[in-house]
Amino acid sequence: MDELRSKGLAKMNEVYGWDMPDIEGDPYFDLTVEHLFGAIWTRPGLSMRDKRLMTLTVVAALGNSDLAEIQANAALHNEELTVAELKEMAIFLTHYLGFPLGSKLDGAISKVAAKRRKAAEKGQGEDKKANVNDALKMHSGTTRED
Repeated sequence: MDELRSKGLAKMNEVYGWDMPDIEGDPYFDLTVEHLFGAIWTRPGLSMRDKRLMTLTVVAALGNSDLAEIQANAALHNEELTVAELKEMAIFLTHYLGFPLGSKLDGAISKVAAKRRKAAEKGQGEDKKANVNDALKMHSGTTRED
């Protein structure tokens, strides 16, 4: 594995708080790991929290609930934002994006918060494998087990 790919995969795992495997032979995964995470997310000048806020804003504007859940879960995992801050973000963005898109973001946040609360009540930690599978399924329609 070359240095840029290694750096990108490490940053991707830091950003999302999971253990994403190196998927070889997928040009889109290559672009994501090497460019987005290896060259963009590693740039200085903005904190991870700043980048997360911008990413969540764009995801909300696009109405992508699946990615909003992944981003919200990562923000909570990395302690960049609290559930209350995420909910406040949804309220604020609703007034710029409109109620349908704001509602989708709020729903994604509520779903993630409920899932994390249930796991905590059962004494379970975050299911990092499920997080990776959610991302892979969103990207390619398959999971690590497929």
